[in-house]
Amino acid sequence: MSVQTIFSALSDPTRFAIVEQLLEQGDQTAGALAEPFDISKPAISRHLKVLEQAGVIERRIDRQYRSFRIRPQSMRSLDEWIDRYRKFWNTSFDRLEKVLKKEEKKDDNDD
Repeated sequence: MSVQTIFSALSDPTRFAIVEQLLEQGDQTAGALAEPFDISKPAISRHLKVLEQAGVIERRIDRQYRSFRIRPQSMRSLDEWIDRYRKFWNTSFDRLEKVLKKEEKKDDNDD
């Protein structure tokens, strides 16, 4: 899945909170994921479906039990995207720092 699809799925506060809950506590059932929220079970099911379709979570079925967990691949995709921009900004700040130091030296020499 694309990073844009993942960000779109995470843009909803409830879905974001569900993902945070899964990251902190590991695999959970739909019922356990629904507990902290004051919304209906069908609403939670819709949120879980959006997260599944975006590739953020996956459903595991063990006999009659269904649990959800984070798909590590989706977190890797986000990490790669963030890392690319982290490198860009670090390089930009390094260049800015060099320019500021040159200007500072120039000002000192003008005095």
